[in-house]
Amino acid sequence: MLLLLETPAGYALFSLKNKKLLKADADSIYEQFKESTDAARQVSLTAFHKFKDTKDAMEACTELTEGTVGKSLKKFLKKNIVDAGVADNLAVLDKTLGGNINKKLGIEISVLSDGVKEIMRGIRMHLTALIDGLDEDEVKSMSLGLAHTLSRFKLKFSPDKVDTMIIQAVGLLDDLDKELNNFAMRLREWYGWHFPEMGKIVTENLAYAKVVKLMGLKTKAKDTDLSKVGVPEEIQDEVRAAAETSMGTEITDEDLNNINTLAERVIELTEYRASLAEYLKLRMSAIAPNLTYMVGELVGARLISQAGSLMSLAKHPSSTVQILGAEKALFRALKTKKQTPKYGLIYHASLVGQSAPALKGKISRVLAAKLSLCCRVDALGDQVEPSLGKEYKEYVEKRLATLEESGMRSLTKGISKPGQGKYEKQAASTKSGSAQYSKDADAVEEPVPKKRKKSEAAEGEEAPKKKKRKASAEEAAEEEEEVPKKKKKKKVVEEE
Repeated sequence: MLLLLETPAGYALFSLKNKKLLKADADSIYEQFKESTDAARQVSLTAFHKFKDTKDAMEACTELTEGTVGKSLKKFLKKNIVDAGVADNLAVLDKTLGGNINKKLGIEISVLSDGVKEIMRGIRMHLTALIDGLDEDEVKSMSLGLAHTLSRFKLKFSPDKVDTMIIQAVGLLDDLDKELNNFAMRLREWYGWHFPEMGKIVTENLAYAKVVKLMGLKTKAKDTDLSKVGVPEEIQDEVRAAAETSMGTEITDEDLNNINTLAERVIELTEYRASLAEYLKLRMSAIAPNLTYMVGELVGARLISQAGSLMSLAKHPSSTVQILGAEKALFRALKTKKQTPKYGLIYHASLVGQSAPALKGKISRVLAAKLSLCCRVDALGDQVEPSLGKEYKEYVEKRLATLEESGMRSLTKGISKPGQGKYEKQAASTKSGSAQYSKDADAVEEPVPKKRKKSEAAEGEEAPKKKKRKASAEEAAEEEEEVPKKKKKKKVVEEE
């Protein structure tokens, strides 16, 4: 049996002398490979192909990792096995590599067993002793150099490296927005001490910084042509008029130099932000065209940044994509047992923004379902054109229109509509053919009195009887009270 061993120095082909080792257990094989002299009795070197340089070793290592048979390996095996007419089986550690060798060269590959693995491990232990011309320090340096080169190669051609560029770009874009806002507000406040009226006239931050840099002191407003920085004539006239009646304080040249430095920084950062936004747009269109077409490059880049990579975003279900970015609100809602959020970063998409407040939750759910499919196509497919994104965006727009129509129907459900029947002309009742005026039609019909039930009529009769009885009882009580009063008067008269 022949054993193929890949080393940092090159390919080595060993022949197994003691075939009893194939049926032995791991402990007995280890005993046979304890010393280098014992290992030389069990196996012998048949052929060795040394790599020319680190680049050659890296290419061979990459091919072996993928399980393919490279040119150097194919030439080595063909020379030493096929052309030499050796009929022994070949033992290879990698199953995929063994299958490819069998297909290309027709060499019989032996089934990989635990015994063969232990024999390979024993050969690696005494590699420098079994191969002439190899030094242990040299093999270590070759291993280190090959490991570094292979790591650089993998990092250079990593499919995830492009995601890193997008994540860093969108993170820098958000930081630039914050810093630009702070710098622009500081510039307005600082220059506002000298010319406070200009803050309300020139509202855009970039235009304000350019005007400050070009004009300098407010006394130069008349002589300065602000059209050089793209300011319209109407605003120029307002700035000049405000400069004549300005209530601002005077500043020195040193103060003005510092203000101009800050204005230059605002202009530079604004221009850099525009170029960075263009770079992000091109990157997103190349890497995730369908995702970019659905929600735009900024929202798509933030979704990728939140997920970690495009592949991680593709692995997420649509329910996770829907609330991605609202994790804090989700866990707070779960903790307090309240309603969970309906959308996260997806809320900033144009399709969700243009929908009615009552429909935002439904549209975000539909959009998230289609976005998850687009991400999977972008991550695993080779499409350059956003064909799937166009189809899904059209579907979401139709769904939004349908929901809006159904919402309008539900709002007008209880409103009565006028009759839409045809007008029927009444037949003429006179000989001439014209309708005759009817006085009976003007008479008001009096409502027919309803018949009362017997029980209601009886109750109505009893009610006045009870009132009469109550009245008679009250009169009797009053008479009784009057009688004793008269008797008392008589007694008083007798005593006198």
